[in-house]
Amino acid sequence: MNLKDLVEYIAKTLVEDPSQVEVRVIEGTNSVTVELHVAPSDMGRVIGKSGRIANAMRTLVRVAAIRQGKRATLEIV
Repeated sequence: MNLKDLVEYIAKTLVEDPSQVEVRVIEGTNSVTVELHVAPSDMGRVIGKSGRIANAMRTLVRVAAIRQGKRATLEIV
């Protein structure tokens, strides 16, 4: 499973409107930036209390990227 599919799967299970979930991957030489766009009403669901869900997603993305030999960051836009 690549990073885009991973983030998309997690986000779609969290939000009320899965059709609004959009994931964009920007690849550099050694790094990857994953941008997650959701509906404004679902932003709280993706971030979670005190950012716990967002931090957990960032950790999963980081671990998945390390397995591919890259560094990754997740940005929730």
